[in-house]
Amino acid sequence: MSDTSVCPPRRLIASAIVAFAAFGAFWGVWGASVPRVQERAGLDDGRLGVALLFVGAGALPSMLLMGRALDRWGPRIAGAAIAALGCAGAGMVLTAVNLASLCAGLAVVGATSGAADVAMNAVAGRAERTAGRPVITRAHGVFSGLVVLASLATGSVASLPVAVPFAAVAVLSLAAGAALARALGSGNAGQAREHATEADSPPTGRGGLVPFVLIGTLGALGFAAENAHESWSAVFAHDELHSGAGLSAVAPAVFAGAVAVTRFAIGGLGAAHARAVLLGGTTAAAAGTALIAAAPTLLVAGAGLAVAAAGTAVLFPTLLGIVSRDVEESRRGRATSVVSTVSYLGFLLGPVYVGLWAGAVGLRGAMLAIAALAAALLVLTPALLRVSGLGHRAAR
Repeated sequence: MSDTSVCPPRRLIASAIVAFAAFGAFWGVWGASVPRVQERAGLDDGRLGVALLFVGAGALPSMLLMGRALDRWGPRIAGAAIAALGCAGAGMVLTAVNLASLCAGLAVVGATSGAADVAMNAVAGRAERTAGRPVITRAHGVFSGLVVLASLATGSVASLPVAVPFAAVAVLSLAAGAALARALGSGNAGQAREHATEADSPPTGRGGLVPFVLIGTLGALGFAAENAHESWSAVFAHDELHSGAGLSAVAPAVFAGAVAVTRFAIGGLGAAHARAVLLGGTTAAAAGTALIAAAPTLLVAGAGLAVAAAGTAVLFPTLLGIVSRDVEESRRGRATSVVSTVSYLGFLLGPVYVGLWAGAVGLRGAMLAIAALAAALLVLTPALLRVSGLGHRAAR
């Protein structure tokens, strides 16, 4: 039975975008609330760093498990994943009174976030294929925009208890989850059983995951560069360009804003432009980062940061779009989870990569190391797309 008889494409697209909005709102609130959560738990910077590791520890296994769950029980469970994230965030902030409770809370947040991430992207890929028009990149643009807006909104209500913005996001997440479940409809139960049968014996066995690992490797390089800039741009502005704390804080906002604008601007490009978008994005990321490394002033560094942000912004959504168009519906969950999990490893390791290079050759040298990542991605993209067999539509 066709999915479109159960869920009209417009409704599916709208519900997927609302889910991305809730996801972005959560992480915007979290980013702005970290200092207050740290203070409430009574942690120094070192112990906070330990606690933050539990986000990734919870996310990675749940991302893989969510892919199998989607293929077995159908995409309707994506709504539950989105709703669970908001509830986990509210629970974490209410119970985080020491290191142990914060670690436990962040592990649950990481697990629900990883599951929601895979679920949202799988639903967005389903919507893009069903509607026959681009969805994923614009949905990621909504996520980026909501991160910025929620962060600013959280800062504006800093006089209120820290749990208040998390409670608001929990309400938004519950509403988004309910909307997603309704959009996907109860008619997917039959399809879920069909998925379960096919998922028990994938047509190409374990080797069938290799193409998704290759695409995820490209995503990992892109995410490593992206999170390296997000994590270190303020430090670079402060230490190398001697800007004050206020001006240094503008750097991550410039990056996030440029990411959001770029995703909205190019979100309408179809599959025929995917390869050009990837190559153009990697070139911009490398050039922008090289400009940052050589920047004599904060203005020049800001321009380089905007160019680098525009380049990295298009990489992961475009790669997901390629996978979405080429994967069978019965394997969409696992394909999305493998690509997302491998890519997320790059997101986790990117800031560490910069830290190691900064310790060896200084921050300007570390910026060149990020540019080298983007250059490697430029070289590897055509080769890995060809080897994976998933880029043939992009090539056309």
